[in-house]
Amino acid sequence: MLELFIQYIQSERKFSSHTVLSYEFDIKQFEKFLIEIYEIDETSEKGQEKKKTIFEDAATDDIRLWAVELMEKFSATSINRKLSALKSFYKFLLKHGKIKKNPALGVVAPKKRQQIPTFFTEKEMNSKVLNKQQENETFFETERNNLIVETFFQTGMRRAELISLKDSDIDFSRKTIKVFGKRQKERLIPFGKSLEKLFLEYLQIRNKEIERICDNFFVMKNGKKMYDKAVYSIVCRRMKKVSTLVKHSPHVLRHTFATTMLNSGADLNIVKELLGHSSLASTQVYTHTTFEELQRIYRQAHPRAEKS
Repeated sequence: MLELFIQYIQSERKFSSHTVLSYEFDIKQFEKFLIEIYEIDETSEKGQEKKKTIFEDAATDDIRLWAVELMEKFSATSINRKLSALKSFYKFLLKHGKIKKNPALGVVAPKKRQQIPTFFTEKEMNSKVLNKQQENETFFETERNNLIVETFFQTGMRRAELISLKDSDIDFSRKTIKVFGKRQKERLIPFGKSLEKLFLEYLQIRNKEIERICDNFFVMKNGKKMYDKAVYSIVCRRMKKVSTLVKHSPHVLRHTFATTMLNSGADLNIVKELLGHSSLASTQVYTHTTFEELQRIYRQAHPRAEKS
């Protein structure tokens, strides 16, 4: 049944090849665990017969025991993924009548440790170094790369959203950008005069110097659409010049946008809408960052804050 399940998630569910391989590996890992705890001899005929129904015979306690064993070697994120794979597999077995009850339903995944997002400081974002022309860059590339960093910082959009941005998505009269997020969900992001000025300057240079072969707003110097690695590299190269953070990705700029908005008094629900989050829980992670910022400011500003 495992082979049929793999075919199902590959052909019908359209899972990525990476996810398919991960699911197959995780389920086979659980199978190996069952073989060991039930002391099945795979070399014997009887062992081979028992192996055929090993998943159907497994109980909820077996899965819990496996999860406990995994905790000694893997992070909560990895364990959650493995349990997710197993739960999907057992749903498939239940659907096809191979089992009467799903043993994975009663298993609670370990809680993931909530990571506080890293972000760039106001000083780093205001650094003049960011706007300087870098080695091996043409004038057009410098203007485009500066604008890419500013667009991430001033709108909080995702990398894929920036890459797919079209000229027609920018409404200069209303000062809004139409963005298509996850699952093609549309949202409008407002922008101010500073970004408007940069947009217009970039358009003037791009339209004069580049012969476009696509209708994307941001393009390569050959006129083709930007791609993931190119945008990632542009942001990393620039932010490394001004920041000591370990990560310098476009996503850190998205974190910076959210943190800046909340530190400046923006409502959490507004930031949620601007980021395109489906639930408030995803946005609330930034409140931990802003609370830490408030504590830092308090310690610096209040004369008795550091006194015992």
